[in-house]
Amino acid sequence: MSNAAIGAGAVALGMACAVVGSIIVVLGLAGRRPRWFAEARTLVFGMMAASVGAFVAMERALITRDFTVAFVAENGSSRTPALFNFATLWSALEGSILLWTLILCGYVVAVVLKFRRQGDDPMVGWAVLTLFIVSGFFFLLMLTVATPFDTFDPQPLADGTPFDGPGPNPLLQNHILMAFHPPVLYLGYVGFTVPFAFAISALVTGRVGEGWLLATRRWTVMAWGLLSLGVVLGAWWSYETLGWGGYWAWDPVENASFLPWLTGTAFLHSVMVQERRGMLRVWNLSLVIATFSLTILGTFITRSGVLQSVHAFSESGIGPAILTFFGLIVVVSLGLIAWRGDELRSPGRIDSPISREGAFLANNVLFAAFAFVVLLGTVFPLIVEAIDGRTISVGNPYFDQMTMPIGFTLLFLMAVAPVLPWRKASGTVLADRLIWPAWMGAGAMVVSLLIGARGWAPTLAFGLGGFAGGAALRQVILASRRQGWRGFVGRTNGGMIVHIGVVLIAVAFAASNAYVRQGEFTLLPGETAEIAGHTLTYEGSTFREYSNRTEWTAAVSVDGGKAYEPGIAVYPFASQTIGIPSVRSTIFDDVALSVLSFPETEEDDVILRATIQPLIVWLWIGGLVMAFGTLLAVIPGKRRHPTSPTSARVPEPDQDPEPVGVDA
Repeated sequence: MSNAAIGAGAVALGMACAVVGSIIVVLGLAGRRPRWFAEARTLVFGMMAASVGAFVAMERALITRDFTVAFVAENGSSRTPALFNFATLWSALEGSILLWTLILCGYVVAVVLKFRRQGDDPMVGWAVLTLFIVSGFFFLLMLTVATPFDTFDPQPLADGTPFDGPGPNPLLQNHILMAFHPPVLYLGYVGFTVPFAFAISALVTGRVGEGWLLATRRWTVMAWGLLSLGVVLGAWWSYETLGWGGYWAWDPVENASFLPWLTGTAFLHSVMVQERRGMLRVWNLSLVIATFSLTILGTFITRSGVLQSVHAFSESGIGPAILTFFGLIVVVSLGLIAWRGDELRSPGRIDSPISREGAFLANNVLFAAFAFVVLLGTVFPLIVEAIDGRTISVGNPYFDQMTMPIGFTLLFLMAVAPVLPWRKASGTVLADRLIWPAWMGAGAMVVSLLIGARGWAPTLAFGLGGFAGGAALRQVILASRRQGWRGFVGRTNGGMIVHIGVVLIAVAFAASNAYVRQGEFTLLPGETAEIAGHTLTYEGSTFREYSNRTEWTAAVSVDGGKAYEPGIAVYPFASQTIGIPSVRSTIFDDVALSVLSFPETEEDDVILRATIQPLIVWLWIGGLVMAFGTLLAVIPGKRRHPTSPTSARVPEPDQDPEPVGVDA
């Protein structure tokens, strides 16, 4: 049987399992027949098997260069190296939907296995029904508007040469990160479907207390951590591949992954207020629904063709389909929240703005404002083009000016919020807990000035980074002294490690953008150039041929050391020429080299661009620290005894225990 037939059959089977599973769960819920849920679980495994079968069929078609599958004919090539040939599956629309569905089915299976002992619980039933419906939507896409297993008749060329495809976009087959960045990002994206499903279940069943939060706590943390890692890997890929000397350009595709990260981060903070004080119920439900909705909107932005033009969107079936699904999610979710309005009233209230819950509320307002600014800048050009046909762009100045004050305020809150007690804080408590972080912040500002920092923005970033990092480090040290190794695990302690990673990224981001230096040089072999204290020596060029491309590289030594090889690659089957950057990284700065051209008039000279940026490597280190902190956060730590949000005794502010070492 052909790969196309196997894949198409698997997609149809998956759709059938999703539909039948949804019907069985609905009937079981309506008739209160818990045993029917067991039958639905069988269909979950059938859906998973179908998604695996479709994935394997497509990978088999790519590996064997089966050009009778239209997707392989359009995106595969016999010349593509093995690793990138495997990654070709997620380089285009249909394959990326296939990967999304595979990951989603994996999460559904994990949910069913995790809650198998609560199979007769209506909340679990409604959550599984929601997961069936979402899975069914993506199977439906693959059956209608994003069909990955269409057939193709590969005819030989006029000269008798066998048919061969163009391969994936050259930019997607010249760096190993392309094999890892999209899957990790999708693991984060899709992971937010689980807390969304339980939020819908809580609204339907009326169990809108804290139970659904506790059930999905670690699912949310892991999804957020994977999304964070995926965003950092994407920035790293951009920096290593595109050759423009940067890593974040506020591009709509980048923003599409950043938006759910912002709302997901807000949710992770505010959920602790609901668990401890029973507050912010509507807000938390809204945040988790918004996070899932933004993953769907991000799929629309990046996969519908709307980024190229509104006309391209009108010709694409997947754009309207995803946008309709997004609209249904928003309408149904808001309708359920309105329906449960009375039951969502919080039993607790904020006693003082200078308290842990007050700081978390301010944190949430800022994250919401950040998300609104990014969303407006992303969709506004599309709205204008759709209304009157004008093409406009929203560039970096808008995003930088609007997000900078929000970012600084968030860094300040990162330092203050973790040390605040619940309900109310006194000046004595704050002075005692913030004195050492404040000194670290002041020291960081002094050090930054001594090493050449200029300008208020980067200097302030160093100061606030030191302040926030000092507060997080203080919490970890206190917790480890009291609890030993358990002082590093649990949501609170692992969260402090995540804070340290965020601080590293924030400081590196500010420094690299404020002190970037760039120059262009035309050099002959043996000639040198000076830039920002570095010496570049051009040693000559080399021409190489590979199965899928040809490369012309320039050997350039940096400061008399190792020679780096930036160059230009030509992909003949894709009819495209791209640059090949090369980066010398140290803990202090990066020297990024790009070849602009090898002029035809003088065969041996080269036009070289050099970009010098400090502290770039700390962006990637910060991302890894965040991932490590996420892992620590999902390990059970020391737990608090449950506290009634309405009857708990209010401790004296100066007697509140140090808020460290608790998994709360």
